[in-house]
Amino acid sequence: MTKKFSFSLVLVLISGLFSIFSAQTSLADDSPRGKNSKVIKGPKCQATDVAERAPTEVMAPERVLTPKTLKRTLRTIVFETNCGEIVIEPFHDYAPMALTAIRALIRGGYYDETLCHRLTTEGLFVLQCGDPTASGYGGPNFTFGLENLPENKVDNYPAGIVAMANSGRPPVNGSQFFFVYEDTTLAPSYTIWGRVTKGMEIIKMIAKAGTKDGSNNGMPKQTIAIERALIR
Repeated sequence: MTKKFSFSLVLVLISGLFSIFSAQTSLADDSPRGKNSKVIKGPKCQATDVAERAPTEVMAPERVLTPKTLKRTLRTIVFETNCGEIVIEPFHDYAPMALTAIRALIRGGYYDETLCHRLTTEGLFVLQCGDPTASGYGGPNFTFGLENLPENKVDNYPAGIVAMANSGRPPVNGSQFFFVYEDTTLAPSYTIWGRVTKGMEIIKMIAKAGTKDGSNNGMPKQTIAIERALIR
């Protein structure tokens, strides 16, 4: 049985909504699988068999780890993708609740073999990942609250920032997160937990290729899959 967070994480069903705002990206029956996707110029993207799947069951952390413990056990987060490594510097002092959850998800293999399922290219500039179902609706069997929110101002989510995605109603976090590839203005409702230190060129390449259906909000045309998530 899944344990509750001692810091009042609320257990929810796996059908909880986890996407920026309440807008979701639905998959068509012909959702891309890496081997059928066209490789574009830039960093080399390899063919991948990663596809949508059911979420891995991960035990909810029993408590929030201290920044000191996180600095020792979660120094760097690495997403090994079919397009190369994306390396993230965690903000231990400012988002311990989010990083405690992310640490548990990484250690449980939750992010392994998952697709980044949503790209937005107008108004906000983000690549969203972290949903094994690749539907925009998937998440773990626990949620946690908000922390480290920016000011309500222009470009409050600058390029390179990594933040949790949530439905906004109610404002709870699960597993989904987004990379910001251009300065973006959003409601201050999304927990900022890290910064990309390597691999921004990969994210920008994915953004430049656009979406599969040509819209400004949808599945990336160039498939990008998290083959494995690591802690270094």
